[in-house]
Amino acid sequence: MRQRHSFHLDRGGRSVTVNVRSGWITETEVLVDGKEVAFHRVHGHGVYPLALAAELPGPPEGPGRPVAVRLERTGVAERPLDCTLELGGAVHPMEERTER
Repeated sequence: MRQRHSFHLDRGGRSVTVNVRSGWITETEVLVDGKEVAFHRVHGHGVYPLALAAELPGPPEGPGRPVAVRLERTGVAERPLDCTLELGGAVHPMEERTER
């Protein structure tokens, strides 16, 4: 059975979303302002912890800001994955969105 998880955080004027689709193949994507900036695919239910590096766009004439997204198993059936965003030395928990 395929499972889906989606995490979201607005930080530094940017929208960051992490989508995980697991099953026979597990795909993880990181979106910044709706554009894919990192992607990971593996056969099976995923290998955790998983860290993906990405970059938040900077000002028009400046460099982007590096970020890291980390996913870990929680061991809790109600919330099997935990997602955090690391930006500028700070760790920000990302809230899981629930599908309705």
